[in-house]
Amino acid sequence: MTQEPVFEESSGNVFADLGLEDADELFTRGKIGIQVLRLLKARDLKQREISELLGISQPEVSHLMKGEFQRFSEGKLLTFLKRLDTEITLHLRPRHEGTTMNETIISL
Repeated sequence: MTQEPVFEESSGNVFADLGLEDADELFTRGKIGIQVLRLLKARDLKQREISELLGISQPEVSHLMKGEFQRFSEGKLLTFLKRLDTEITLHLRPRHEGTTMNETIISL
């Protein structure tokens, strides 16, 4: 007798689905980190070159290239994007309707 597989719809954030406390932060780091990896892979740099470009040690480059984004703060990952000549725009708006806040866009 085979049992039918059970599927559960994702919230879109795997860390939240796993019940992790800092799920939003981990998800944000992951999105930023993936973009950093895409840019680095497109440049086809050696780890030594990445180390110099991003201003981090070779062991840190190794962690970054393995996708271990939890080792880096969101700010550090954003700094990597800036060093990779990426324009960063933050779009700030209320999370919930009815909250008073003017929508703001910040370019870094």
